[in-house]
Formats: sequence, structure tokens, C-alpha cells
Amino acid sequence: MTFMRKKIFSEKGKVLKMGENELFNVLKEHGQEHIFEAYKKLDNAGKEKLTAQIERIDWSIVSIAGQKDHTQKRGKLEPLSALEVDVIQANKEKYEKQGLEAIKAGKVGAVLLAGGQGTRLGSDGPKGKYNIGITKDMFIFERLIRNLLDVTDKAGCFVPLYVMTSDKNNDETIAFFEEKAYFGYPKDFVKFFKQEMAPSVDFDGKLYMESENSLSLSPNGNGGWFYSMSVTGVLKDVKARGVEWLNIFAVDNVLQRIADPVFVGATLDSGCVSGAKVVRKADPQEKIGVLCLEDGKPSIVEYYEMTEEIINSKDENGQLLYNFGVILNYLFRVDKLEEILSTKMPVHVVEKKIPYINENGEYIKPETPNGYKFELLVLDMIHLLDNCLSFEIVRDYEFAPIKNKTGVDSVESAQALLKKNGVEL
Repeated sequence: MTFMRKKIFSEKGKVLKMGENELFNVLKEHGQEHIFEAYKKLDNAGKEKLTAQIERIDWSIVSIAGQKDHTQKRGKLEPLSALEVDVIQANKEKYEKQGLEAIKAGKVGAVLLAGGQGTRLGSDGPKGKYNIGITKDMFIFERLIRNLLDVTDKAGCFVPLYVMTSDKNNDETIAFFEEKAYFGYPKDFVKFFKQEMAPSVDFDGKLYMESENSLSLSPNGNGGWFYSMSVTGVLKDVKARGVEWLNIFAVDNVLQRIADPVFVGATLDSGCVSGAKVVRKADPQEKIGVLCLEDGKPSIVEYYEMTEEIINSKDENGQLLYNFGVILNYLFRVDKLEEILSTKMPVHVVEKKIPYINENGEYIKPETPNGYKFELLVLDMIHLLDNCLSFEIVRDYEFAPIKNKTGVDSVESAQALLKKNGVEL
């Protein structure tokens, strides 16, 4: 469920001085008087904290929850071919040389999207702190850093790494990196920044409180990463270093290649302004977003948005036409991202189980979805750009997502794939 909007909160960093009467009027205007009742019970510090959160709400986003139809209308979908593995292998030496030259010139940076918690893994801490080791400690963050070190060792220089955290895990993430001495990566090449937070509401659009002095807030999805780099000032570091390309990747894929020189070189060689690593679908029904064309521009269609006809359509060789799924590993040209920074992006309205405190101050942890969260998704950034190289990778060598504790895309399946790739756990 989506709706078009630039951002979820008002401009960060602006000095705001909303008085009590103004606060009441704003909340009353938007049918949120229950928040003012909670506000009146707080001490001055609590009132200041809650007011600051309310000042930053974009009320046009909250109002979406009251609408019956959140569905984004899709344009004309067409297949998008990929640079397939056999072609990549045939040109690997050329691509790798181009990519290493760009890395050595300081033109490539990496962005780790790590704002989430390890809740589904049974952990309350940052997902990257989760220990996937069997006979020794091996943390997700550690595995990713080692993957990056494979590239920097070959290039003979380090790649700037920008780690996106959230309000919920920022301090713990930084402390963990400090404790582990950045897993051998130079501290001067690592910068942390917090992504924007978004409010949660019930099915009637009423704001939830997660504590006596705080709204229920959650990271606003992975699509706000570049905006967050801009408002936190980290983008200045990108520009100062002369970084022209950013490789963004998710925290949960422990096998992925980061700042992969072959991927970088192939994207440069293609002349495209973005690139996406893709994997051939395991079967037509696999629950994975597919890279395609929408109204002639690159786009990603989610599995639940595809009709059976599209899912099963094949070419003259019997291959699926919509066959390449994204793994959340993208390469973007920085100047093109700056051009779309102020462009509207779809806000996805997602049903979630949202813990909250009720009017009696009791903490409630629901067992079924009880409201909406609002998210921006990085896949929507692709459609704002003119082109994108679809770069096929081999599933068993670069795709080991950890989303669950057991079963499909789990700690167990990732451990098995890491072993297959010679990683000692």
C-alpha cells in the first residue's frame, strides 16, 4: 500500500518553538487529543521530548491511514534483461580492472543499511550484532566487514563505509564497533548516521505512544537513506572525499560482495547511472521483487503485485520473462541521487504489530496487526532514475539472507551457505 510523498517528517534541524496552546490546537486539528492528555501528565523534560516529536510529524502522511485505498497504481510493465553470469565471466577481467581503478581513485563508497533490530531472531539488539558463529563468535557486522576487506585488500586502499543506524540502535551499534575495534577496518573510514523515524498509528489513524513521554516511532524504511545522509551532514563527507558512486547494501545478507569491483566496472562500462545485483528466481512463485521496466524506466515490482500471467510468462526459449529478483545491493551515482533528493517518493503504508501503552499506562504487545507504519523503500529510487544495469549473481555464492531464526532465509540456511563458501564458523 503506497502513497506519494517526499518525506515522512518535516525538515530536521529547524528550530521549532511550539507553545502549549499551539500544540493543543495542532493535535485537536488532527484528531489526536489523546496525545495532549498524555502530554499534560509529563514533567518539563518529558513535555519537551514529546513536543519535539510532534513538531516533526508530516500530518499529510498520518492522514493516509484513514483512506480506504492505499494501493499505488502501476504503469505498463515490461521485462528487463540482465547482464547474465556467462557474459560477466567472459568480461570479468575487463570489468574488474575498471572497478579497481575507480576504487583506487576514491570514487566508490559503501552504505550499510543497519537501522533494524534482530527481533525476528530473538534478539533485542541491532541485527548486525547477532552471532552466527557455531564453534566461535562470528557476528553479522563482522562477516560484512570481512567481505569488504576482501575488496580493499585487492585494491590496496580502503573504501569509505557509511553505516545507517536508527534512534533505537545507534548508540549500541557504535559501542559495538568500538568494542570490536571496527573488526579490523580503519575507524577514519567509517561514519555512522541515523535514519529518520516515522510515527505509528492504529487503523483509525490515531497516534500510538510507546512510553509515557514518547510516540511510537520506527525507522522510516530503507528508502530514506540518502535523504538521511543529507540532513545529518554525512553527505558532506561523501563530497569531500570525492566519492562518485555509492554501493548500498542490507545488513542481513552475509555472503554479499560489497564495493565489488566487477559490479562497479560493469556498471561503469554500461554507461548506466545505477546498477542492481539480481538473482535468477528459484521458481516462478518465489517471494522476491523483480527488476523490470515500468513505463519505459527501470522499476521493481513486488511479488504480491504481479498477476499470475506476468509471473508465468516465458520467452521463446522457455525462460521466465520476469526472472531476475533484487537482493538489495545497488550502486548509485551520487550526482544523480542529488538530482532526485527533493523528488516525491511513494510512502508505503504497512500493517504491523505495534507495541504501545494504553490510556491506563499499560504496555500492550499485540499478537496480530493493530495499525500502520509508514516506510520509504529504496526500490522506488530506481524508478526515479533513467536506467539501471541488471547484474546477475550466482545465488549460492552471494545470497545468504538472514530473516528468520530457522527455515527459509534463516540463520541455519546462511550458515550452510557460508560453509559451502569456505567460511569457518
